[in-house]
Amino acid sequence: MLGGRRWVCRHFYICNQFLFISQLKKEVSTLAKAAAKTNAMRILEQKKIDFISHTYDHSDGKIDGAAVAQKMGQSPQTVFKTLVTIGHSKNYYVFVIPVTSELHLKNAAKAVGEKSIEMIPVKEINRVTGYIRGGCSPIGMKKQYVTVLDESCLNLPKMIVSGGKIGFQIELEPKDLIAVCDARTAQLTQ
Repeated sequence: MLGGRRWVCRHFYICNQFLFISQLKKEVSTLAKAAAKTNAMRILEQKKIDFISHTYDHSDGKIDGAAVAQKMGQSPQTVFKTLVTIGHSKNYYVFVIPVTSELHLKNAAKAVGEKSIEMIPVKEINRVTGYIRGGCSPIGMKKQYVTVLDESCLNLPKMIVSGGKIGFQIELEPKDLIAVCDARTAQLTQ
């Protein structure tokens, strides 16, 4: 009789441990899914905008746009980078251009009605946008800055921009990015 009681207690203990571990795995899975969403993704979900999230390995330190496009197996013409500038008026502006292109500063200044613009120093990106170099998304910055997308995006069914964190990208329709960022388009590259 005593042996039977020990077996029941041991069996009860093992079952409880198994249930605890199963519940813990579910909670970890839920937390991992939540952690895999960036602020930019949450904004898109809140506004009910369809998007596809992509991830890429950045352990090699290569986070420039061309490397990201290659890692994702995407055409560099569909992957866009987010550039933050400051105008002669000291206002900040956001430009979104294909990763292999360079921003034509005169075209960009004209697009926002400025006499001139220049890139902000990398060390200021976080202070101005809330993002870091390599993870700067046009969606969800600290403030809503005037945002201009290169007009080449209008020829694409989908475009890819940073998801707001290194290793994360967001694919969406250009019209949806224009809407969520209250953006406009212009010829920004040569």
